[in-house]
Amino acid sequence: MLKRKISALVLVAAMTFSLLAGCGNKSSDTSTNKTDGVVEIKWMFWDDLSATQDLITKGYAQVIERFNEQYAGRYHCTPITTNLEEYDTKLNALVAANNCPDVFICNPGPNLTQYVESGTAADLTDILKKNESKWYESFTEGIFERMTYDGKIYAVPTNFAAALVFYNTEIFGKTGASVPTTFTEWIATCKKIQDAGYTPISCSAGTAWCLSMIAGYLCDRAGGPDNLIGVNTGTLDWTSESFLNAGEKLVELSKYFQKTAAGDSNDQATAGFYNGEAAMLVQGSWAIGQINGNNPEMEPKCGVFSFPAIEGGADPNRMIVKTDNLVMSSKTKNQDACIALMKCFTDETAQKYTAEVGGKIPIIKVDFDKEKAPAQLSYVMDILTKSTGTLGFYNESLASVEAGDTFDNSMVDLFLGSISVNEAFQNVQDFYKEHVWKK
Repeated sequence: MLKRKISALVLVAAMTFSLLAGCGNKSSDTSTNKTDGVVEIKWMFWDDLSATQDLITKGYAQVIERFNEQYAGRYHCTPITTNLEEYDTKLNALVAANNCPDVFICNPGPNLTQYVESGTAADLTDILKKNESKWYESFTEGIFERMTYDGKIYAVPTNFAAALVFYNTEIFGKTGASVPTTFTEWIATCKKIQDAGYTPISCSAGTAWCLSMIAGYLCDRAGGPDNLIGVNTGTLDWTSESFLNAGEKLVELSKYFQKTAAGDSNDQATAGFYNGEAAMLVQGSWAIGQINGNNPEMEPKCGVFSFPAIEGGADPNRMIVKTDNLVMSSKTKNQDACIALMKCFTDETAQKYTAEVGGKIPIIKVDFDKEKAPAQLSYVMDILTKSTGTLGFYNESLASVEAGDTFDNSMVDLFLGSISVNEAFQNVQDFYKEHVWKK
């Protein structure tokens, strides 16, 4: 796997760091500040804890508040927040400035790999497995798979989610549209909805991973797990027929996106769905909290279906799944405070909230009230029980962060019409030839 060095230019790091008001001083350890004997630690997250209506984020705010109350006089956590689009840049700037937050949220795959390989992420194996409270045993089986490197665990998950298609049952009813199971049916459904005067699908190309997630699903539906295995091991070209098929399907489907998709952010595209402006939204179950938090009236008319099959393609029952993960800085001098914070995120109180309010799947063995949980969660879990396998985000399943960025950017350019399907996948092919396969 191609390593990515965290080496932001000093100028970029300084400029970005200056934007993070309240992020602490520039010492090598942000947790050394103590007031009246209270240890101060910092946790970095990709949403505004006070301004958002996202129910998962509200739950995170409650965790921080509960932690600060529980450990008053001993520990205190100050959040560092930014928007999702700028999160990685600002986090890497802090790391480059030797001012890494004590605990931070991180995606699995190459994003986590870079912090493991650079020594930024602390090894949590002994902390998890040898703790008297049997913390490790409380988690669901297999949850640490994508957080484990050479048998060592470097992150702790806070929730689990799957990517599907949300749809407005009211619009479907008014237009006589049917829930599709194949790509051909999906296009027919989109056409029927569009002919009735509605926008079929809300999608963000302004936030590249949203469009990339659809492209990744199409790549998997066209070629299955062999596609990812092949390109990452160098036995399959990105210009192979199954990838080109997926690209053509992306172009065809994108004709039914909202007119502002090119510039819309993830939040704007999601709002287009929960405000009733579009009939469908391809997103993960992490969006349930955002949908219901911003428009509670949407919950009873929000259905869910699995990403459709490509006729003649691969297994249509594989699911893109994802966890949000906590990483502890290897340089923190207050490990006990960090561990206490991570336990608050993964305890029974937080995990019941995750399911019963936020609509995401808990990562510990906890009984939650299914009657309290959002209706969409039961739909998601029902689809998951029928799945035959899982995969991560495509951009998070490639050889490096840069490889994922190349895939994302190529899919956006393809959507914008600035390059052809062949050129889009040739771009990724060229990157792999230069940076991955020749290694």
